[in-house]
Amino acid sequence: MTGALEDVTVLDLSRVLAGPFCGMLLADFGATVIKIEQPGKGDDSRNSPPFIRGMSSYYLNLNRNKLGMTLDLKSPEGKEIFLKLVKQADIVLENFRPGVMDRLGLGYASLKEVNPALVYGCVSGFGQYGPYRDRAGYDIIGQAVSGLMSITGWPDGQPTRSGTAISDVLGGLSVTIGILTALHEARRTGQGQMVDVSLVDSTVAGLEIVNQIYLVEGRIPGRLGNRYESLYPYDSFRCQDGEIVIGCGNNKLFGALAAYMGMPELTTDERFCTNPLRLQNCGALKEIIESVFLQKSKNELIEGLLACGIPASPINTIADAVNDPHIAGAREMFVPLPHPMDGGSMRVTGNHIKLSRTGPSYRKPAPLLGEDTDRLLEKIGYSQETLAELHHKGVI
Repeated sequence: MTGALEDVTVLDLSRVLAGPFCGMLLADFGATVIKIEQPGKGDDSRNSPPFIRGMSSYYLNLNRNKLGMTLDLKSPEGKEIFLKLVKQADIVLENFRPGVMDRLGLGYASLKEVNPALVYGCVSGFGQYGPYRDRAGYDIIGQAVSGLMSITGWPDGQPTRSGTAISDVLGGLSVTIGILTALHEARRTGQGQMVDVSLVDSTVAGLEIVNQIYLVEGRIPGRLGNRYESLYPYDSFRCQDGEIVIGCGNNKLFGALAAYMGMPELTTDERFCTNPLRLQNCGALKEIIESVFLQKSKNELIEGLLACGIPASPINTIADAVNDPHIAGAREMFVPLPHPMDGGSMRVTGNHIKLSRTGPSYRKPAPLLGEDTDRLLEKIGYSQETLAELHHKGVI
């Protein structure tokens, strides 16, 4: 199997999550991704839990399949090395605050003079322009500023952060899409461009219909718990031994649910006969549904509902998902990799994008700090004597 991106070279200057997530996706599909880190320190996520045999699993998951080198971009020698690498690269990826690379003399305006076809991907908290461009951007900031936290949680509770770093992940996905779009155009025209992605923009885009509610109705959406704003019943429901979720997205599915519960009359009830009425009377409908569900176990309900064609699911724990035969088995969402220090086996989260012919592969673990520096620099003409001097000066 040949990697779909095996002819692509990426210089990955990014750290922690959003940028490394993008670099990971590109590397999984065969791109040569060179992770460039600060000498003696490296990516901050190297110190982030959980740890497995002395190394951060956070780092190991997001930086698999990458080559690793160290380089001091503040030094004249480091800048010279970086520019030589840029001449041979297709993509530069970074997630510094806007202006940092420009102050180093290594921003897009400078790099495109060295390599006009270069695609320069940058992901930041608020983007490269606008009144907030200089603000620090972390995932929780993206969730707060975008409005996501205001609609997450229970109606009588506080605004709530999503349980994962969803702004970072959306930012990483978005810059990946932007980079591949720009690369396609650059291969056709010979001209690269900057890809400017912000965590806030990415999260705002992900809110989709929630934004439209305010834009169309002038109503500020609030927290609904597990209920959906525009469909009902589309919620979590108590049963004998816990809770399940169901999603009745249309009248046909609601009719199937009513029949399953032995209450076909619900479909003609003036409170529930249309989706707008079900939304208006969702509290009363939830009580009716739970009065039936509380007589049955989760497994019994899931089996019966699915047999009727009604979307239904248990609310899995992470342990449930990691051991699920569909997710972990058939879809290969948790894959083995060797540990970089001892070669022993560990598992990481697999690539969620499946291609029929040139799918993702898991070729090597994340690099030790600076693991490939000398080999990469030898390839562009640096002698062993020069490398030794650069090591001594702390450039690499």
